Amino acid sequence: MLLSEDPATARELRLHEAASSLQKLSRQLGALSQRHAELVAARAATDHAGAIATLDSRKFRTAKAASDAEAEAERVALQAADLAARLQELELQGVEGDVSAKRRDFVDDEVLLRLKVYRSLGIDIERDDKDGEWVRAVIRNDRKGDVHVVNMEKKFSRYFYANYFWKTL
Repeated sequence: MLLSEDPATARELRLHEAASSLQKLSRQLGALSQRHAELVAARAATDHAGAIATLDSRKFRTAKAASDAEAEAERVALQAADLAARLQELELQGVEGDVSAKRRDFVDDEVLLRLKVYRSLGIDIERDDKDGEWVRAVIRNDRKGDVHVVNMEKKFSRYFYANYFWKTL
């Protein structure tokens, strides 16, 4: 600033310098505010990615635990079916273990043979207590890890159920 200038010109010059300084500081503030917003957004994105990774790992652990529990339940169910078949065989043998101690007729042998074949294939069939008809079948497929429960109705033929059982196996 020159000393010989009049006070109005000096005042205008100071005002102009202050305005340009204010504009410069305003631009710096804008740039720093934008940089701050970018850093906050980047931090939020990394926090979000971390939370998603944590939830994904928890989801997979839960799914594996459910799968393991399901496999164990199937194994125990198969073991229970085998033990039930063994118990039935032992009850038919009688106390002395002699098959001839209890007279079984041909129909019982045929039914037991069918049940044994079905169980060996992974099919458990249940009879109705009232009329002795087959009412329900539980089909287990170890290769696929599937279990199907079929309510057997009289409106469908034996051929239909046989085809359905083979398809699910």
